[in-house]
Amino acid sequence: MLRDHPLRVELCNELHARPFTQLAGPETITHLGMLTNEEMAEEERMHVGLLCQRFNVAAPSPGIKHFMADMGHFFLVWERHTEFSTYTFFLNRRDADRKDRGRVLSKKRNLEPFVKAAIDLVPDDWLKAVPGERLVGVHLELEGPDSPERTMEKQVAFFPSGNLSACVLRGGLAAVWMDFSINDDGYGRILVKDYGLKPRQLGRTVQRLLEIETYRMMALLSLPLAQQYGARLAKAGRVLTEITTRMTDQREVDNEKNLLRELTELSAEIEQAAAATSYRFSASQAYYELVKQRNQKLKEDYMDGFQKIESFLDRRLSPAMRTCEAMGLRLDTLSKRVARAGQLLRTRVDIQLEEQNSALLKSMDKRARIQLRLQETVEGLSVAAISYYVVSLIYYLSKGIKSIGFGLDASIVAAISIPFVVSALWLGVRRVRRIVERDSQD
Repeated sequence: MLRDHPLRVELCNELHARPFTQLAGPETITHLGMLTNEEMAEEERMHVGLLCQRFNVAAPSPGIKHFMADMGHFFLVWERHTEFSTYTFFLNRRDADRKDRGRVLSKKRNLEPFVKAAIDLVPDDWLKAVPGERLVGVHLELEGPDSPERTMEKQVAFFPSGNLSACVLRGGLAAVWMDFSINDDGYGRILVKDYGLKPRQLGRTVQRLLEIETYRMMALLSLPLAQQYGARLAKAGRVLTEITTRMTDQREVDNEKNLLRELTELSAEIEQAAAATSYRFSASQAYYELVKQRNQKLKEDYMDGFQKIESFLDRRLSPAMRTCEAMGLRLDTLSKRVARAGQLLRTRVDIQLEEQNSALLKSMDKRARIQLRLQETVEGLSVAAISYYVVSLIYYLSKGIKSIGFGLDASIVAAISIPFVVSALWLGVRRVRRIVERDSQD
């Protein structure tokens, strides 16, 4: 038997972890995007488990990030992402009418779009306790090929905002109307008309439309940050220009300490802004790329009188993303400018320190020469003093010898000994000094 890598099965299953739902109209779908954090993943799984318990359905296993379940009244798809989670509720109108559970409207009214939402069948108390904050909320109505045809004016009337885009998909196999708005009920609206897509193709199309709505909202999270820090970065740029100008002013030559303090404070402020925005800006760019990717896979064609989804997003979402990108580049440029200014200032301080050290070394060298001369003078005086004492000892020694009968004149002996004593002492001191100098060099 071959030994498998411990992650082989997990990595293989990753490609199948988020399957598309097979759909057939008429279907009403409610999609929620809840902004959370990674620490809340287990809390979300437990909350989905509570809903499963109510409808006698097996709860999601610990650690999973994608869960699908038929609750009887509706179908639920829960997905856990890095910083948000999505809850998508599906309700097939024909199945709901056939089940006749008394919780949907009559068959005649039930076929009208946006009259009944899938989320209406979800218990209110459970909805109120969903972890996180709602960032995305959209109702999607999927109509089958046998649904009644309407005039364009009536189609547009389903969107209260009046500001919508529409397009034809896959050469006329489907049509989409989408308003990218939040209506009075707190939800946006998407209307999809199916003219012949297969159930799996229809599921992929609906998934991509919902992902476009979700990812474009996640991408726009960085825009308030860009607007918030724009004025602060403009002020920081002016302060940096002022500091750089003062660095070249001769009157500020001796004021490096204050300049360095101001530059350090400015650098700390810029680094704080970078720490607060860098992750959000990079995440928004990644979400924006996902929006463009999902949009390309829709394969849109123009519908007379309307903008395509791609054109609608390009006109409104792209400028916001360029603003965030420009703010990120501006922050990076400011950080580099501050670093260069700090390096220049430190270089100038280092040069001044080197000049001060050079002057200090010259002063120390001068003092050392003076000390050497003084030492040589002291050595001469010490030789004379020691010689005086040694000759005095010789004088007293000679005088004592004379007193016991030897005919020596103490004064003459002392006088004769002076040159020998002085020479010996001078040579001895000189030898000691050479030994000390040689040891200090080693």
